[in-house]
Amino acid sequence: MKKNYVFLADGFEEVEALTSVDVMRRAGMDVVTVSINEGLEVTGAHGVTVVADSLFDDQDYSDAEWLVLPGGVPGAPNLAAHEGVTALLKAHGGRGGRIGAICASPAVVLAPLGLLSGRHAVCYPGMEALSGHVEWGKEPVAVSGNMVTGNGPAAAAPFALTMVAESLGADAARQVADGMLLP
Repeated sequence: MKKNYVFLADGFEEVEALTSVDVMRRAGMDVVTVSINEGLEVTGAHGVTVVADSLFDDQDYSDAEWLVLPGGVPGAPNLAAHEGVTALLKAHGGRGGRIGAICASPAVVLAPLGLLSGRHAVCYPGMEALSGHVEWGKEPVAVSGNMVTGNGPAAAAPFALTMVAESLGADAARQVADGMLLP
């Protein structure tokens, strides 16, 4: 079974990261939270500290289906500054691997790497100006090929459910949503 990796950097947006982990695990997907810090503890943008499952260098990612980037400031800029994360994203995205990014991460991490060039995507409102060559939309969640993007914390559940639907089908996503009493 393929694994799904959610990357955590200090300053990550807690709702986006933990909703993605929760929803994907409810669907039966194997999800590993990955700290890019020196230790497993990562503190979110709103002071919530979590203990990641793994450190970045402890995985080889050859079994990856999804690489997931929560937003948050300075979380997204911290992800963008991590050479291992950016190299992994370029390699995975370049071979058609699936990438999910929400809030600041589409504009701050993916667009500068060229991974959204010529694609339709969404990000946190106002961050679109940070990058060009992307067709920025206004909807909460956008799918463009192997990329799923979300616009912010309120889109966390639809963003995660979209990744579930892309992997396991709409019925699986609907079953998870129904179990969570989501519309």
